[in-house]
Amino acid sequence: MMAMTMAPQLEQAMLVERELRFTLSGLSQACQVESLCLVELVREGVFGRMDEDMSQWMFEGAALRRARLALRLQRELDLGPHGTALVLDLLDEIQQLKRQLAALPNAQTRQT
Repeated sequence: MMAMTMAPQLEQAMLVERELRFTLSGLSQACQVESLCLVELVREGVFGRMDEDMSQWMFEGAALRRARLALRLQRELDLGPHGTALVLDLLDEIQQLKRQLAALPNAQTRQT
């Protein structure tokens, strides 16, 4: 029964991530931090390439989850912005490798 209720919530969360956009101010409010904390993460590339003009910055909904994770890593592991960006890059790479590994058995069965 629980699995049935989780699917709509997951779909809603994914929809919010696709549809929602944040300014720097909006993202900092959603994360309950000063904008400067997020600016430091932007400068380290945590959210990808951004324009030099901060007034032009728009963050996709997925940035909220990434920002919260980054801030949690900083808080719990006492990381600076550079260390946080490095950890996030490594976590991204692990996720990509897991997806590739999960696809391997499927590729092998299709070939035989």
